[in-house]
Amino acid sequence: MKSDLKLLAYLETFLTENRIERFNSVLPKRTKHFTVATEDVYQLHNTSAVMRSCDVFGIQELSIVEEVNSKSIDREIAMGAQKWVDLNRYHSITDCISDIKAKGYQIVATTPHIDDCELIDFDITKKSCFFFGRESQGLSQQVLDEADCFLKIPMVGFTESLNISVSAAIILQHVTAQLRKSTIQWQLSEEEIIEKRFDWIKKTLKDYDAIVERYQL
Repeated sequence: MKSDLKLLAYLETFLTENRIERFNSVLPKRTKHFTVATEDVYQLHNTSAVMRSCDVFGIQELSIVEEVNSKSIDREIAMGAQKWVDLNRYHSITDCISDIKAKGYQIVATTPHIDDCELIDFDITKKSCFFFGRESQGLSQQVLDEADCFLKIPMVGFTESLNISVSAAIILQHVTAQLRKSTIQWQLSEEEIIEKRFDWIKKTLKDYDAIVERYQL
């Protein structure tokens, strides 16, 4: 650990003061208490916008299931969020659900059609993964069958649903705001913070590998 911290301190000498200050400001607000998964979202800009919302609201990990649709993150819409949010890609919903449950998350199916829990009543104490489905079809039956609970955003207009990226932003803003006001230990661990610092520095410095090699000589 001490050697890692020495290397970290050395690497940070190659960063601007502004970038170091941003890391110091953002990392304490990052969380893995909540995470997000999207299932075969067709419109590329929707997945990219969800990733941007994850970054904005401090969600460190995003899982993308690509059984049918497989595309790259739109960098323009993600606005650089792909550098700061960890992206997990799955080719099957079965693998995604299995992995997420193994990490201790409950499966939260977001849907306007099942009358279970409204957003304002959601229990933030449980580690949760919020699943968002296809634009036209919603979540697959498999996700609905595996879900531990169902979450809906109250709507009082003629429209029955919101765009997936809008829904994600509304839900994430609410649950993370509640989380920050709670006494739950939601922040990243010290080890996770150090790991993220290394990761973010690597994505910032073009000559990262060469710099590390020189340090180790």
